[in-house]
Amino acid sequence: MNRATAKHLIERYFRQLTEGCGNGNCTNEFCASCRDFQPLDSNSAAAKALELFKINAKLCDYYPSFKSSADGSSLLDSTMSDKDTKDDFSDVHYLTENNICMILNFCEEEGDYSALVRVIGRVFSNAEALMKSFKKDEPNATENSCKPKDGEKQNDQTLEKTGAASAATLPDDALNDALSACEVAVDIPAVRRVYDRLLSIDQVEASLVNALIYLTPNVELDLEYLDVYEGNPDYLNIFIIVMENSNLHSPEYLEVALPQFCKAMSKLPVTALARLSKLWSMYGLPHIRRMMETFQQLITFTVVSNEYDAENLVNDDETVVAATQCLKIIFYASILAGDVDVEHNEEDEEDSDSDELTLHELLGEERLYKKGPRVDPLEKELGIRTVDSIRPIIPFEDFVNESLNDVVEMDKDFTFFKVNAETKFSFQSCPFILSVITKNQGLYYDNRIRMYSERRLTALYSMVQGQQPNPYLKLKVRRDHIIDDALVRLEMISMENPSDLKKQLFVEFEGEQGVDEGGVSKEFFQLVLEEIFNPDIGMFTYDDETKLFWFNSSSLENEAQYTLIGIVLGLAIYNNCILDVHFPMVVYRKLMGKKGTYLDLSDSHPFLYQSLKGLLEYTGNVKEDMMLTFQISHTDLFGNPVLYDLKDQGDQIPVTIENRQEFVDLYVDYILNTSVERQFRAFKKGFLMVTNESPLKYLFRPEEVELLICGSRKLDFEALEKTTEYDGGYSKDSQIIKDFWETIHSFGEEQKRFFLQFTTGTDRAPVGGLGKLKMIIAKNGSDTDRLPTSHTCFNALLLPEYSTKEKLKERLLKAITYAKGFGML
Repeated sequence: MNRATAKHLIERYFRQLTEGCGNGNCTNEFCASCRDFQPLDSNSAAAKALELFKINAKLCDYYPSFKSSADGSSLLDSTMSDKDTKDDFSDVHYLTENNICMILNFCEEEGDYSALVRVIGRVFSNAEALMKSFKKDEPNATENSCKPKDGEKQNDQTLEKTGAASAATLPDDALNDALSACEVAVDIPAVRRVYDRLLSIDQVEASLVNALIYLTPNVELDLEYLDVYEGNPDYLNIFIIVMENSNLHSPEYLEVALPQFCKAMSKLPVTALARLSKLWSMYGLPHIRRMMETFQQLITFTVVSNEYDAENLVNDDETVVAATQCLKIIFYASILAGDVDVEHNEEDEEDSDSDELTLHELLGEERLYKKGPRVDPLEKELGIRTVDSIRPIIPFEDFVNESLNDVVEMDKDFTFFKVNAETKFSFQSCPFILSVITKNQGLYYDNRIRMYSERRLTALYSMVQGQQPNPYLKLKVRRDHIIDDALVRLEMISMENPSDLKKQLFVEFEGEQGVDEGGVSKEFFQLVLEEIFNPDIGMFTYDDETKLFWFNSSSLENEAQYTLIGIVLGLAIYNNCILDVHFPMVVYRKLMGKKGTYLDLSDSHPFLYQSLKGLLEYTGNVKEDMMLTFQISHTDLFGNPVLYDLKDQGDQIPVTIENRQEFVDLYVDYILNTSVERQFRAFKKGFLMVTNESPLKYLFRPEEVELLICGSRKLDFEALEKTTEYDGGYSKDSQIIKDFWETIHSFGEEQKRFFLQFTTGTDRAPVGGLGKLKMIIAKNGSDTDRLPTSHTCFNALLLPEYSTKEKLKERLLKAITYAKGFGML
């Protein structure tokens, strides 16, 4: 406990001993409001407060009185006179829709809202009173309903914003039934009706702000040091009621009240956070989005209001950290409220853990290199993973906060994530708020430090064993036998010392001089992929319509070939290299632990998807019109038909309207899982050899993994122009360079992709866009009829100084259109 927190607690004990809690029925012997309490002087009370702090004695909730100031704001006043309290409804100790409406009617008749201000201030500033408010078993308003009276019109936009009139929101009865399932006793529809009336009154708004400022520090201390939730789970009602306030994002709350509230909420135990997430997932899109935007606005407001640097990290900003942790609750609520598949999980690869101490453990580095997947505690409590989400109710992209991504120092954040997770907050523990670019920086640091560690280990082993150190993963291959050489070498490494795959990759082509500074490795990847995805080899099938590859279920190649492809993909991520690979998304979902399902067919097997969709939607007689059975057929590598029974004696079981869903599920499972199980298992094994200890699976979603491996399809050539470097006599002011960029910008989408493929070896941009690509345009002689050429391994374009813009365009188009087979060095 820090000094400020201890001071705050001691002050609360002192105030309790000298002023009391304000509850006339208090039974706490250490409270001045208790009938049996013996008054103490200030010195004695101070000594007693210190003593109570040491033994963690009981603290009362306060029952302060409120009165309205001249400017309409509500102020705490624990010593109100009898005159002030004449009409303050002091017998109201908690709120219901009924008593709020009664007080409202009284105030409207009097033309004075001060009584309502006092009641709202007193209850909303007191944890116990607020916790008991708006219980479902309390009688609700009927005649005194808090719905707008005749003549009072509510703004439709406001209703839509708060979700009060949204079709996506559950009806009151259904919502209360859902609340009961979550064991929550708050009457949410009543709370919403009350807020609709209260928030239209300025004096009440000010009272709510001040009450929240007074309430939350005490709630935070109670949760952190007194474990109040464990003793009374209804303590959660406080957060449920406060979060129904649709004005929490307004400036009045953003300064003080909402930051303090978020800090208090972040102190809730995981079980309470899971209850909140489940509850809010039932609210409907408008309410979930409103809460998401509230926390996002607080994060953005705080970030842009402060300056951060290497000394003053955003990780140390309590408001940003707390709001991010609260946003996590909404993130999982969004997943739960959307389409979810918690089944259809791939079997995890078994880890062969040894009882022997590793060198990392002997060196005290085991915390840096933990084995096994990292699991978020809230995710575990909810029993759901991000990868289980088919379609969240709020898109994942909406949870990314760009302002935060601009200021987070990923090198420091990575250290907190890997080493100081117990004492320092890392935004990588809430990866949903980070962009792919930011997370990729974290992955880069993880990979580089792991490479550095493997170098150190190699040096240590070499010193002990007296051998020549080999700090890199060196592959020496022949161009005309690249697959065989790579396969043999990588297979030997994976069998003898798999940790060598974590070393930095260096490739050498036999008979060629050169040092691999990234370019040779890139060329190696290109050549391996070009050969192994060749349809003549038969490892993968190619769909001309989707331009995607899929595993050939009848391939004659052994599993080692597929393991090699998995290793190559893993090495590409590990060595920060973009590959020209074209897989459907289901491949990456399977790599992340999910089996292929019916929805995955839409991009992997679109024609089959349309056929099965037609079967499911057919309104006629399925059995007689379709004449299908649970036996299917497909062709093997040589075009021969192969029959497969989806169930025992499937040829004898007709497909009917009753069992067609089962037929579709079994058919899809066979196509995407069973038929390619041998090939995919080997492929995944190779991928995990490189990435099994990486935070990849924890930080990235399947579509983001594809982005890491293949790059982005969004091409910004304006950004590429700004970052391109020039050599051989060219500069950005050279006339041919100006003509070149004018020509490139005039190209259509397909021609731009041809150019990118010609120059870099892939038609996609790296993570972060084309601005992250280091392209070089070098002068390759004076005017000539020769075509431009490229060194794809260095992203270098060799461009002759053509005499006219028209000739430049004609030569360039011919080069990029007919590049296959020549012109690429």
